[in-house]
Amino acid sequence: MSNTELQVSLAERSYPILIGSGLIDQAELFEKAINGKRVVVITNTTVAPLYLDRLVKSLSNFDVLTYQLPDGEQYKSLEYFEKVNSFLLEHNCARDVTLIALGGGVIGDLVGFVAACYQRGVDFIQVPTTLLSQVDSSVGGKTAVNHPLGKNMIGAFKQPEAVFIDIDSLSSLPAREFAAGMAEVLKYGIIFDREFWQSLIDNKASISALDNEELIRIVRRCCEIKAEIVAADETEQGARALLNLGHTFGHAIEAEMGYGVWLHGEAVATGMVLATHLAHLRGYINSADFEEVKQTVASYDLPIEKPDSMSVADFVKHMKRDKKVQANVMRFIIPTKIGNCEIMSDVTETELESILA
Repeated sequence: MSNTELQVSLAERSYPILIGSGLIDQAELFEKAINGKRVVVITNTTVAPLYLDRLVKSLSNFDVLTYQLPDGEQYKSLEYFEKVNSFLLEHNCARDVTLIALGGGVIGDLVGFVAACYQRGVDFIQVPTTLLSQVDSSVGGKTAVNHPLGKNMIGAFKQPEAVFIDIDSLSSLPAREFAAGMAEVLKYGIIFDREFWQSLIDNKASISALDNEELIRIVRRCCEIKAEIVAADETEQGARALLNLGHTFGHAIEAEMGYGVWLHGEAVATGMVLATHLAHLRGYINSADFEEVKQTVASYDLPIEKPDSMSVADFVKHMKRDKKVQANVMRFIIPTKIGNCEIMSDVTETELESILA
């Protein structure tokens, strides 16, 4: 099966997204994307036994160092940001080093933030190994670490040199992680593409069975949408904020419950249902579409109800620290129909109480 390629068009910062089977073993891809001779592959203890040796073999023409983090959202932190920087300094890595993020969203976000800051910026390449990172976090240059008071609140915009999406890595993904990735896939349908949304309903069996052609199709469509939005609004001044459907609620759940207790995709799934409930309450979405969203999200083994222990006050506390807050006003991404969303800043706490009660 041949590789499929997209381009993120950002003038001199443009870069390719390659999607295909066996990309980790294709040395020529890395040789084309890497400018210097020094490479540091950063991964975690779960991904390393599966793919690290294969990737290092593809980098045989380079001077390669490797660094492994523990696996988990709680390690996307300032502590591990410092540890990775210390590793680079201890090994005398210069500005011509290229960092490679081999793993899911935690690795990609952390490595991207290190790349943005180390010696004021070095090259990095994304090799995402989870569905969530393949369709969302590896594309677009948003990098960050978490803080106990808020998710992704400390970071930078830093575009990669390339994104290599090896679809084969999804075969080793635990079912819960695959489901979490599907939350972001479903998100693209609700925000931008009703036809794509319908295809996720119609082709659920083959998607869940990890059919390669289906996986390449859905990953490509998600990356197409994201690449188009990022090219138009790189630093999230307008339309790119729509990609945060479900995230205002979801980030509140993650921060309140503890990072990693709810997976990011699980929290976003519940957040999308809550946002759609808000749309239904306002009369934008009819009962049939609201039910369709709930049933489709649940059919991919994702939660659709908030944690029992979280009160309205718990949600509002975190929402007021959300990156979309402007002039102390909370802003929400709300569907006006399946396939279209808008940013709204007039949501009241009374409305929140109605959907969170």
